[in-house]
Amino acid sequence: MKQISEQKSELVENKLSESPSIQDTPVWYAFWKFSRPHTIIGTTLSVLGLYLIALARYEYGFSISQLILVLGAWIACIGGNIYIVGLNQLEDIAIDQINKPHLPLAAGEFSRKQAQIIIAISGAIALLFSASQGPFLLATVGISLAIGTAYSLPPIRLKRFPFFAALCIFTVRGAIVNLGLFLHFQWVLEVAKSANFSFFIPDYLLFVPGEVWALTLFVLVFTVAIAIFKDIPDMEGDRQYDITTFTIQLGKESVFNLSRWVLTVCYVGMTIAAVLWLRDVNGILIAITHLSALGLMWFWSRKVDLQEKAEIAKFYQFIWKLFFLEYLVFPLACLLS
Repeated sequence: MKQISEQKSELVENKLSESPSIQDTPVWYAFWKFSRPHTIIGTTLSVLGLYLIALARYEYGFSISQLILVLGAWIACIGGNIYIVGLNQLEDIAIDQINKPHLPLAAGEFSRKQAQIIIAISGAIALLFSASQGPFLLATVGISLAIGTAYSLPPIRLKRFPFFAALCIFTVRGAIVNLGLFLHFQWVLEVAKSANFSFFIPDYLLFVPGEVWALTLFVLVFTVAIAIFKDIPDMEGDRQYDITTFTIQLGKESVFNLSRWVLTVCYVGMTIAAVLWLRDVNGILIAITHLSALGLMWFWSRKVDLQEKAEIAKFYQFIWKLFFLEYLVFPLACLLS
């Protein structure tokens, strides 16, 4: 097995060295693809959404100076995002040449060395900016980078195991990002209000309100659907390079249906919670938007041909759009409560 693995690695290196750089692709566009745009948009909306929830919860009032705090947190999170997705591509060149040949490393638009430099700079920016902004952001970014490294990098490489791969994804996107960013913005808004910077954290700034727990649980379960669905169009490369996924174990149709029911639980659960329990959320807005999104998801999913990789990929991007929508609707529902 080791000899076969070494032969595959050598074949990949030969392909990369033989394939010339695609001159027609601008560097900025290759970098944009390398950063995985859907994850960048998701991270951006997460930062903005948790800031607005903190703003609504404690009624601090908006000020221009707060934009600097939000911008700093955004840069730290985007740096961490690029580090994690970049490292995954760096370790998956051979697999991506089968599953995602459009990505810059698989297409020869970036060399391994260029990718390593981007990853190192992105990780350094993430840590430096988060360290300069306080303990909550540093913990959020630091833990995310550690999990992202363990997910992709040998010898641990948790992505080889379907349960641990899914656990990494929904732990970061679901729990760490939401709780960490809310606590960070709650803390920095209090610092801005009192004009007294201190690393001492009063107990009341460790409190997480019900609406943030609800959003965290929603995103955590929603990300389970993303984590298991993302492997459906990638069966060929994953199987060839011994990456075990739920899709390979259970089959496309089973994972597709499981993803739909996980999303259904998310939307129905959030609707019930907003209407019956969450006092600081506009329940009517949540009910209308979430039931509409659920209906649209089921309508589109019934038209997906699981034998067509392009259709599966489009539906996967639609699921990400629903993810984006949550970070627009839920903060708005908090502001309008």
